[in-house]
Amino acid sequence: MKIAIGNDHVAVGMKNHIKKYLEEKGYDVVNFGTDIEERCDYPIYGKKVAEAVAGGECEMGILICGTGVGISIVANKVKGIRAAVCSEAYSARLARQHNNANIIAFGAKVVGEATAEMIVVEFLNAEYEGGRHQKRIDLISAIERGEM
Repeated sequence: MKIAIGNDHVAVGMKNHIKKYLEEKGYDVVNFGTDIEERCDYPIYGKKVAEAVAGGECEMGILICGTGVGISIVANKVKGIRAAVCSEAYSARLARQHNNANIIAFGAKVVGEATAEMIVVEFLNAEYEGGRHQKRIDLISAIERGEM
């Protein structure tokens, strides 16, 4: 699986940790984030990851900033993206299973490395359940298209 990862200056260390962790597990990780800790703007990196996922270049995405909130808001502006901010593994799993999320976001100032690993693993290992959840995904898509 090819995974896009992006981050701002606050999350360089966390991004590097998660990237290495995933590569050791056999994932192909594409780095769209900054590699320097000099102040930068998270919208640039959130957009790059979202476009890579929406365009099919990568299957899933991971975004990391201070809280995960700002960078996820940016990602959700890209058509076809359902980015979820999660600070624990249960919500990350349900974001995939119930909401068919294709990007997970979390905060480098909010979670530690072990929790971030659990969030990522649960997200990537979960599968969208469809069924009763599909109606809501269809409604989200209709809103995105301006039909509602």
